[in-house]
Amino acid sequence: MRIDILTLFPDMFEGPFTQSIIKRAVARGHLEIHLHDIRDHTLDKHKRVDDYPFGGGAGMVMMAEPIALCIEKLQAERKYDAIIFMTPDGETFSQSHANRLSLHENIIILCGHYKGVDERVREMFVTEEISIGDYVLSGGELPAMVVVDALARIIPGVLNDETSALSDSFQDGLLSAPVYTRPADFRGHKVPEILLSGNDRLIGEWKLEQQLERTRQRRPDLLEKLDFDK
Repeated sequence: MRIDILTLFPDMFEGPFTQSIIKRAVARGHLEIHLHDIRDHTLDKHKRVDDYPFGGGAGMVMMAEPIALCIEKLQAERKYDAIIFMTPDGETFSQSHANRLSLHENIIILCGHYKGVDERVREMFVTEEISIGDYVLSGGELPAMVVVDALARIIPGVLNDETSALSDSFQDGLLSAPVYTRPADFRGHKVPEILLSGNDRLIGEWKLEQQLERTRQRRPDLLEKLDFDK
């Protein structure tokens, strides 16, 4: 998978993208990440990329031309399956969303800033708009990192144990069951006996019961989306 990220602040990605799962995905050749500074595509001699909004109002708006030129340059080089704009009024990002996007070969992620981007960019180029929650951040860079991380870990070959991603919360519509490791007794708090039994069938049943109970307690809204009897 190739991901091209359009941003005013490419240096923000240096730390997160050189660590952990994303670093592994890139090193193993499963993921390419290319950062593009939108300022490099402005025709303004002062590298200006924003201007005051028509109709008045506070804040500045990212201009259409630099973004359009950057996207068009990339589109001339390859076909993109999706052009994603990170915005608070987009579709709320979910695991199923990540699963679908992970099947793409090439995607562009546009990071807004200031009061957002000229609406014509959204009309002319953007195919999907994504939000990571009902709140406003200073820009789309942090949300873009969240999306890339969610995609990277489910690309086949990235995780050492590919079944690990399949057991994550939300993959089956439920929250994950509690997990434990050694020692079996930590300061008097013991691991449930069933997990030490070696009986895979009973352990599986216990995990499902725990998933259901945890989801009922913490995210009952998720159960409403499932087909079985709650």
